[in-house]
Amino acid sequence: MASTDALFQPLTIRNCTIRNRVMSTSHAPSYGKDGMPQLRYQLYHEEKAKGGIGLTSVGGSSSVAPDSPAALWNQLDIGEDKVIPFLQEFSERVHRHGAKIFCQITHMGRRTRWDAENWMATIAPSPLREPSHRSFPKEMEDWDIRRVQQDYAAAARRLKEGGFDGVEVLADSHLPGQFWSPHVNRRTDSYGGSTENRSRFTLELFEGVRKAIGDDMVFGIRMSGDELLDDGITPEEAIRLARIHVGQGCIDYLNINCSHVYTERGLANLIPNMSMPVAPYLALASLIKREIGTVPVFHAGRIPDVNTAARAVAEGHVDMVAMTRAHIADPHIVNKLREGRADDIRQCVGAGYCIDRIYVGGDAICIQNPATGREATLPHIVPKGQGGKKVVVIGGGPAGMEAARVSAERGNQVVLFEKASALGGQITLAGKADWREGLNGITRWLQGQLRKHSVDVRLATEATVEAVAAEDPDIVVVATGGHPNLNEVKAQPGHVVSTWDILNGTVAPGENVLLFDDHADHHGPSVASFLVKRGSKVEIVTPERKLMVEVGMTNFPHYLRDLYKSKAVITPDTRLTEVYPEGNKLVAVLVNEYTDEEEERVVDQVVVEHGTLPDDEIYFKLKPLSRNLGEIDMRRLRDRLPQEIVRHPDGRFMLFRVGDAVACRNIHAALYDSLRLCLTF
Repeated sequence: MASTDALFQPLTIRNCTIRNRVMSTSHAPSYGKDGMPQLRYQLYHEEKAKGGIGLTSVGGSSSVAPDSPAALWNQLDIGEDKVIPFLQEFSERVHRHGAKIFCQITHMGRRTRWDAENWMATIAPSPLREPSHRSFPKEMEDWDIRRVQQDYAAAARRLKEGGFDGVEVLADSHLPGQFWSPHVNRRTDSYGGSTENRSRFTLELFEGVRKAIGDDMVFGIRMSGDELLDDGITPEEAIRLARIHVGQGCIDYLNINCSHVYTERGLANLIPNMSMPVAPYLALASLIKREIGTVPVFHAGRIPDVNTAARAVAEGHVDMVAMTRAHIADPHIVNKLREGRADDIRQCVGAGYCIDRIYVGGDAICIQNPATGREATLPHIVPKGQGGKKVVVIGGGPAGMEAARVSAERGNQVVLFEKASALGGQITLAGKADWREGLNGITRWLQGQLRKHSVDVRLATEATVEAVAAEDPDIVVVATGGHPNLNEVKAQPGHVVSTWDILNGTVAPGENVLLFDDHADHHGPSVASFLVKRGSKVEIVTPERKLMVEVGMTNFPHYLRDLYKSKAVITPDTRLTEVYPEGNKLVAVLVNEYTDEEEERVVDQVVVEHGTLPDDEIYFKLKPLSRNLGEIDMRRLRDRLPQEIVRHPDGRFMLFRVGDAVACRNIHAALYDSLRLCLTF
């Protein structure tokens, strides 16, 4: 029996047979439009159904009531009948590919903002402020309890009319879980106190939901098996709660997770990033399954690979294994596995970029798969083109590897020049920063695809004008990346070093280090963490009002944990302007951004992170030889149409540059540049 066979066993719950044991749990990609699951949202989930998934659960935190605003993350509003036609279209899309579709519904209680959408006071069992959203909720009255229970039932009825196969109530940290948790529920009436009393709200709610959907539709709950709080839900309490609610006879499965979302630290633990081990909470789900035993158990939590997923099912830890972020990275996991192409699966690296973007006001986008969320315009499977072109790619970082991969899959002959002895570019550098090593998985997948598609990769080979011309190319893609920008600080050469110098070992860490972070992303804090773990005493200075303004909630709490444990000093609102020597020390001149007051630090080493400048020398040397003189029609690039600009008819090739060879951005931007450009070759 193959090691992954367990994943292909069907699972029947009530009258719903799920074709395999792989699912995507409900999450909030911020793809909703006017509260409705419109085309983008539907195509995103339909792609998973095309890719062979058994169950896709949509609508993470879908709202059931006006005082639980859906607009906060462009989420779904299941609180009005106008959603039903969209649900019907949605379910038909998923069903036509053989998958099942559930939807999660919720009232967020205090876990939201009062100044979003309808401007209504938040509610909770008790009037305790929620730290994450800074919400001061109203303590629910008896009529609040009745109306919210009715809202849940009405929302479940809409899902049934929409053709959905199942409905899931989100208990974890949302209103049902707020009633369950002693951390939040301080009531002294019949809805507070004992476990049984704290269960009363949901027992009544679940009875109403089951009555609304009848006996045929699947109904489950997502709950925390351990809130990781001294006064919260413990595993023992979670088992008691599960027994009470399963014993009621209304629910059909338990979806188990761990931690809470009342604080940013709690959320970071709930959604494990690459600093945490694979499947960190599987044992908790297994415990609850063993103790309850009468209903299936689902579980999600950093299960990025099919071997871990298969083990979770085969050994009886869970009945359905959720590979949610894994399907953001590659929605065709199941089909590739079934077809014996496991090596083609683009495995999630745990960067958290997808979730982090939501918490800084963006939408869910995969750090390594530009097609995710863009299914209307970009393919997950690169289609064959006319081919026959000779494409030269200069640079083996993410932009260059993706340009070579896509060009080759289109049917072109591709040569890739990389002056280093290995592929990866800045990914390799970033991966040296302790727990960021997982980023190297992006390089490994791209390398495998280059081998599969017979790209001629020439390592330790610099692309000169003569070498490029000798290939007689039709197209040249410059993906040479960038180099650290140290120009914004007044200093003599050698008095400041870059974060690159530290990570690649060119410069040894100093004893007392000032790290100036004028980038606000992972680069600065990851190197600060690298330094403190090697014994440096570090002060991080940033002109921003706080450190890491571009880093989202699944990552920055882990950085802060490490930095505070090491006694690192964090100084916001301050700019490094000058560095000069004084004896065998360095003096760093700092200026407050708001008062212009100046102060100095005496340190052993100054490290600067200020992004990159393009390595564009070869581009400008090749530019006069090209037909387009390097010019790109931005509208045609946006619309993924072939580039047709010709400024120099006697030129020998079309010339383009992508990624950080254009400007300092990130891995996703580099890959997106190359995918949409090279799809037109």
